[in-house]
Amino acid sequence: MSRRAAPGSDAERVPVPTRFPDPVLEPEPGIEVARTFAAELVKLITLPAARATVLGTIAVSAGMAALTADPEHGPVDAASTVFGLIVFLQIGTVLLGVLAAASEYAGGQIRTTLTAAPRRGAVLVAKSAACLVVSALTGAAAVGAALAGAWLVAEGSLLGGVSPWRLAGAAVYLALLGLLAHLLAVMARSLLPPLVLVLALVLVVSPLLGGLTEHARWLPDRAGQLLYLPGADTVFTPWTGSLVLCGWLLAVGTAATLFFTRRDA
Repeated sequence: MSRRAAPGSDAERVPVPTRFPDPVLEPEPGIEVARTFAAELVKLITLPAARATVLGTIAVSAGMAALTADPEHGPVDAASTVFGLIVFLQIGTVLLGVLAAASEYAGGQIRTTLTAAPRRGAVLVAKSAACLVVSALTGAAAVGAALAGAWLVAEGSLLGGVSPWRLAGAAVYLALLGLLAHLLAVMARSLLPPLVLVLALVLVVSPLLGGLTEHARWLPDRAGQLLYLPGADTVFTPWTGSLVLCGWLLAVGTAATLFFTRRDA
């Protein structure tokens, strides 16, 4: 039988702590995001399909650059060959972005992830950041491999008169396009629909609309391409084009956040 303190006694006046924050179970939001980011990064780089996509993208970029760098009829510098291959290299980062989100839903691992890290907003930020980091490294490695492959075969100059910032812009474009595909996959929670949607946009819809109307410059891929093709549009500059692409990312990211935080896993 439990004993109650007498009314007015010292024991009754002692304040009873309601709930102490546990620094282990309830870390600071920044620490939680950092831990979740590290976990998501490890999951992504150890995913066999993601690793195959990264290695395949780099290998294909080097191979295609070597095949297309014709020393007699091709570009005189290796960098120009690389810019002609971005349309194919973007397939790799798009696939990587979709895999980063869809693979967890395919095997039901998303439930385990949300059990370990219940704050869904932090999980989505960490997953998107991990996808962006891996996509950026993949894009940079693919551009570097294509540049090396073209240079070794063409026997010409490496950059010619091309600014190295255009090569960096190509890698940034590939990374941001991968992030866009990732956010669409978070909304779709599957592999094929977002993959088909993004590839159809960049390979079919955008080229067709580009020949029909000037308003096609507002599409995310055409605006982002100005990062490495600065003179391809008469209205947008690389800065305004990147702002348009970031606007697409913000809009799709907001929708993905609403879907991810309000739907059941």
